[in-house]
Amino acid sequence: MKQVGERFAGKVVIITGSSSGLGLEMARHFAEEGAKVVTNSRSEQRAAAAAEEIRAAGGDASPVSADVRTWEGAQQLIAGATSAFGGVDILINNAGISMIAPAHELDPAEWERAISTNLSGPFFCSRAAYPSMKARGGGVIVNIGSVAAHVGFPLRAAYCSAKHGMMGLTKTLAIDWVDAGIRVLQVDPAFIKTPLDVGDQATAGYDDAAIDRRTPMGRFGTATEVARTVLLAASPDASYMTGSCLLVDGGWVAYGYL
Repeated sequence: MKQVGERFAGKVVIITGSSSGLGLEMARHFAEEGAKVVTNSRSEQRAAAAAEEIRAAGGDASPVSADVRTWEGAQQLIAGATSAFGGVDILINNAGISMIAPAHELDPAEWERAISTNLSGPFFCSRAAYPSMKARGGGVIVNIGSVAAHVGFPLRAAYCSAKHGMMGLTKTLAIDWVDAGIRVLQVDPAFIKTPLDVGDQATAGYDDAAIDRRTPMGRFGTATEVARTVLLAASPDASYMTGSCLLVDGGWVAYGYL
């Protein structure tokens, strides 16, 4: 692994949902900057494969399989990080799912699944990480939101509700925990070319050309662009930032024309 810096040397970073996509890209970047990375998935095999990839490239990583949709799973995740590396300094709440259906046809069980994954999970993990961060003199929580926290999208009642709720969670935790030295931020990507987006296109009625036309910058974002923003938010360079939402959207939310 090419070491590009030491901004996070000695820091323990947990990234939920880090076996693929944005989460794995963030894990790679944190490891390149000297962090001890805890990879996570509900699948033990997938979490282990992500950690092995990072170690094979010269980084330091340990896997923890846990279902972060539950309080018990969140506690298991923090306990695993503590066992491996002694605690947690930075938590990236990245695990999430899409949920595409007309609101009048949305199965209540699917609503619950989207809310538990995209909103309850970040709260449970943050709450579970709080004692360790406070004991270590502070920490950083970065919630991975979406432009769907700022606007509405058709066919995404559960997803947009969860991401709007995450914004409220980010702001409230930032205020509640400022005296503990914990900063809380949210990074909100627009359309990023990941396996999740490929799956969404099959059911959400859009294609690459539609996103290119709608985005002022004329293209999808990349996982690397999101990861770099997350690292900035988690770094000492953002030491006076808390309770903020950082858009990584190519101008999507700013653009209100036809």
